[in-house]
Amino acid sequence: MIDLRLPAVALLALALTACGGADKPADAASDAPVTIFTGGMIYTGLDEAPTAEAVAVADGVILGVGTRALIEESAGDDAVIVNLEGAAMYPGFTDSHAHFLGIGMRELTLNLEGVRSIEALVAILTETVQDAEQGETVYGRGWIETGWPEARMPTRDDLDPASPDNPVILRRADGHALVANTAALEAAGIDDATADPDGGRIVRDAAGRATGILVDNAMGLVAALIETPGEETKRQAYATASKVYAAYGWTGLHNMSVEPANANMITALSEDGTVDIRVYNSVDEPGLDALAANGPQASNNGRILTRAVKLYMDGALGSRGALLTEPYSDQPETSGLALMRRQDALDIFNRAIAGGVQINTHAIGDEANRLLLDWYAEAFAANPEANDLRWRIEHAQILHTEDIQRFADLSVIASMQPSHAIGDLYFAPDRLGPNRLDGAYAWRSLIDAGVIIAAGSDAPVERGDPLIEFYAAVARRGLDGTQTEDWRPDEAVTRAQALKMFTAWPAYASFQEHTLGTIEPGKRADFTVFAKDIMTIPEAEILSATPVMTVVDGEIIYRAEK
Repeated sequence: MIDLRLPAVALLALALTACGGADKPADAASDAPVTIFTGGMIYTGLDEAPTAEAVAVADGVILGVGTRALIEESAGDDAVIVNLEGAAMYPGFTDSHAHFLGIGMRELTLNLEGVRSIEALVAILTETVQDAEQGETVYGRGWIETGWPEARMPTRDDLDPASPDNPVILRRADGHALVANTAALEAAGIDDATADPDGGRIVRDAAGRATGILVDNAMGLVAALIETPGEETKRQAYATASKVYAAYGWTGLHNMSVEPANANMITALSEDGTVDIRVYNSVDEPGLDALAANGPQASNNGRILTRAVKLYMDGALGSRGALLTEPYSDQPETSGLALMRRQDALDIFNRAIAGGVQINTHAIGDEANRLLLDWYAEAFAANPEANDLRWRIEHAQILHTEDIQRFADLSVIASMQPSHAIGDLYFAPDRLGPNRLDGAYAWRSLIDAGVIIAAGSDAPVERGDPLIEFYAAVARRGLDGTQTEDWRPDEAVTRAQALKMFTAWPAYASFQEHTLGTIEPGKRADFTVFAKDIMTIPEAEILSATPVMTVVDGEIIYRAEK
């Protein structure tokens, strides 16, 4: 074994020279072996020294960053060389908004992602029902009608011929709407006279008949028909999700809407090695008081951290649940749905501030974002002694342009998902009309105003592929290259900004900027390696870059087969 006491000092001196300064590295054990990553372009994420030839790691900590020759000379003959073979390495990519359990369950249940029409959806359902037991509810998720030839959502009338007896519940990809067949509606006691629940809508046709489409809180009316996954299924789902995400190139994710008990399960699975990636948990509101009383909860291995609460302000744009100031252009009888009231929100906010809990609130529509900024500001003013709160707005998709600067003025983080734009902008002009698109998916305007954007995917709503997200951020085009003036091309970001959106800024948004987010001495050795240099190749080639290696704490948790 190599004695690291002298090499660590030499490597630090090298890194300070190469990178223009860095935090003091953590002390490595004297017998810890050194691993050197080299053989491809390395992007550090540091403005003053953006690239390097080699990185030295020991005991999960970055010891040095610089030229290959000097790193190898300092490390000595016993160092292990990881040859990148021409691939490009980056700070670990983090998905700042995803649903960990949902990612795993997508792989374990009926996955409707990629279905291209109602006809195809019905064909899949017909085949699935044949294997279902009598009376068993058939549940699936992932359909989205954007681009379907029928140009509409499916209804009970589409599903009934395929499954006249078994209840069927198929959730839209965004998670804010579902379609149920007649058997499911009857089992749940829903008929044409059933009143809309607060914060939800039972979609009805012109004659007042329930269509089977349930939006936001109305989905709760059929929730009892869906089997809640048991403990073993959850464990299997988390293990599957961890493998899927590591294979995509993610070193971690910010896990949204987590049942408090599930946060404990994820910690246990991480500590026994089942879950490899990092997870930053944002629990549901019932977990607020316990989190406030006990403070941030971290796993022993440091890979799991729970210190935030997730709330909901409105629904989604696709299902017309996003709360708008003016009515929807293509359905003027509605302006969306409000899922929180001011006084309830302020009570939660004040308790969170008192307990040092981060608040991450879903808001998509311009009215939802405006009201939420108002309420955040009111809570901050009532607690002037509080600082460094790092509260977030999740999605922040449609904004009044005058509200963009308010994010910066209030130090509110915008947690946004680039793939939402390149999916939604096919239909957003119809939903919003031309005048509201200036504040839609306004990444560049927010960054120019001084706002930190923590970028993610919202998987399983979206695929959860970091290359799609990076491409969407810098190209602002559909996967087929589509872009019109309605897409507001000027809101695309630079590649340097996009890299921060998936590395340094997620670290800051989770209070981990001192240990994650850039490649420099003293930080944890989390790296994402793609086959191509996504900082320089043509935009369209980003989608074919492919992940090569994913590294967490210096451990290679995924390596592509040659």
